[in-house]
Amino acid sequence: MYRIGQLAKLADVTPDTVRFYEKQHMMDHEIRTEGGFRLYNDKDLQRLKFIRYGRQLGFSLQAIRELLSIRVAPAQHTCQESKSIVQKRLNEVDIMIAELQTMQRSLQHLSSACCGENHSTISCSILEALEREQLLKRNNLYVLTE
Repeated sequence: MYRIGQLAKLADVTPDTVRFYEKQHMMDHEIRTEGGFRLYNDKDLQRLKFIRYGRQLGFSLQAIRELLSIRVAPAQHTCQESKSIVQKRLNEVDIMIAELQTMQRSLQHLSSACCGENHSTISCSILEALEREQLLKRNNLYVLTE
């Protein structure tokens, strides 16, 4: 059995994180000491690590709740349900990657437009481009015009 601090340390989270997941009804503590301290078992540790890894992958708390419910009652669910949750997150990540790549291209254009010399920024091409708002929305993406 683990106290909250021990459990948190083993899962590489803080005790406040454990309390937060309890308030979110994602974890439960069924056992307490006579002094009122929460006690957790290996199953609780496994659940906490499951939640933490889901958060590291960027799943919402609701998605993790759904995955936990599938994990708790596997006979009542299909793999398709799990895959659907993962696919939704993967689609979100794909969109984020596309947006970051567009941002990267715009920043590369800004960087290459600058001479990079050690002179006054009175006529800095980067600052001028940003002031002229040359970041235009095209096809739902921002691109720098020349």
